[in-house]
Amino acid sequence: MAEAQVKDLKDLKEVTAEENEAPKRVKKIDEHGRSYGTGRRKDAVARVWVKPGSGKVTVNGRDQSIYFARQTQQLVLNQPFLIINHVGKFDVICTVKGGGLSGQAGAVRHGISRALENFDPEFRPALKAAGMLTRDARIVERKKVGKHKARRTKQWAKR
Repeated sequence: MAEAQVKDLKDLKEVTAEENEAPKRVKKIDEHGRSYGTGRRKDAVARVWVKPGSGKVTVNGRDQSIYFARQTQQLVLNQPFLIINHVGKFDVICTVKGGGLSGQAGAVRHGISRALENFDPEFRPALKAAGMLTRDARIVERKKVGKHKARRTKQWAKR
């Protein structure tokens, strides 16, 4: 039996270093000079287009400061640009649906990160290290039968 295993190992071809490397990433830019990325967070889905520009961010046809009124949501939105040190150098146009404002801000951030990666693959290591390209998989737990919420039990009172 040991001889059969040795024969099987001899039949394997050697893998060269070139074959073992990760695939080369290429720029994905459309005819308008934009790159696209889809972002998701909780129940929100964002479709994001990024192109070189003056730093204008448009969300569902409105400026980011109008759509996301809270300063924290605007900070979340602009994190990818801070990480790659390109603040104010890209215009962002996005449409976002579903979820609440917090989830939508996270979805737009994820979409911007993916679009920046498609625009220039050199941005990937910095964005990946900061966790911007990872989809936050946490979703709302479903309500259970016989309970008020997912885990909240009914109130008990001694009579």
